[in-house]
Amino acid sequence: MRHDALIVGGSFAGLSAAMQLARARRNVCVVDAGAPRNRFAAQSHGFFGQDGVPPLKMIADARDKLLAYPTVRFIQASVAAASADDAGAFTATLDTGEQLSAHKLLLAFGVQDGLPDIPGVRERWGTSVLHCPYCHGYEFGGRQLGLLFAGALPPDHALLIAEWGPVTFFLNGSDAALDAEVRAKLQARGVTIEPGRVVGLEGPGTDLAAVLLDDGRRVPVEAMYVVPRTRPASPLAGQLGCAFDDGPLGPVLRVDAMKMTTVPGVYAAGDAAMAFTNATLASADGLMAGVSLHRSLVFGG
Repeated sequence: MRHDALIVGGSFAGLSAAMQLARARRNVCVVDAGAPRNRFAAQSHGFFGQDGVPPLKMIADARDKLLAYPTVRFIQASVAAASADDAGAFTATLDTGEQLSAHKLLLAFGVQDGLPDIPGVRERWGTSVLHCPYCHGYEFGGRQLGLLFAGALPPDHALLIAEWGPVTFFLNGSDAALDAEVRAKLQARGVTIEPGRVVGLEGPGTDLAAVLLDDGRRVPVEAMYVVPRTRPASPLAGQLGCAFDDGPLGPVLRVDAMKMTTVPGVYAAGDAAMAFTNATLASADGLMAGVSLHRSLVFGG
């Protein structure tokens, strides 16, 4: 059968979009690889009515509610390729070899975080190595915090992190990255500036206790913030010819006010299509994309 919509990605954005289409009684298929960006976090915080709930449980519950609608199909797989025919409909090939057909395509596959290549970072990601103080800062309030200069980090970001506790700003050998004005602001706020190169993180299990520097010193830190560069979690948008813009943290899919990409019939929502990301924003973005896609099925375009 030819679905009205094929949604690539079944996390906050994709499931929110699918719900709008399901409630419009449209045939929708969601394909998801089962690796959401926030799977490393034990709890999600700040989401309306869901504070403290594990993100994987939020996704599973949302999927169960979605599958209660008879016009919805869910497939756990990856979309390996997709193309449009002369009539503008899409054919997608899954990594299982199965082919799916749809009138419209919605890309909600999210992004991947490019973490610093420092021993101890990856195994603590989402637990004591963090990216968002609004998501995880409360739990570490008043404790020794670190901020690692890496990726696309604004030099004065430590001023924000200092809202949650005493901060050591690890320049990681990039001392020239701070001009005199920013340095003065940080020092006035009580931020400790550490120019040395970070060579490792230490602590029991996924907990963080200290940051190891290249001169052998250990700086007590209980949570380290990093702002990694991001990249699309799937090459599908590039294969389809969708345009990207340069975002503050990495490439962002270009969409119009109705969430359509530069390729007619291809919509995008969630982290891959937003400059600033968060689960609540992704869900709202998916809702908008789902409504917009449905309207295009009704009115054309």
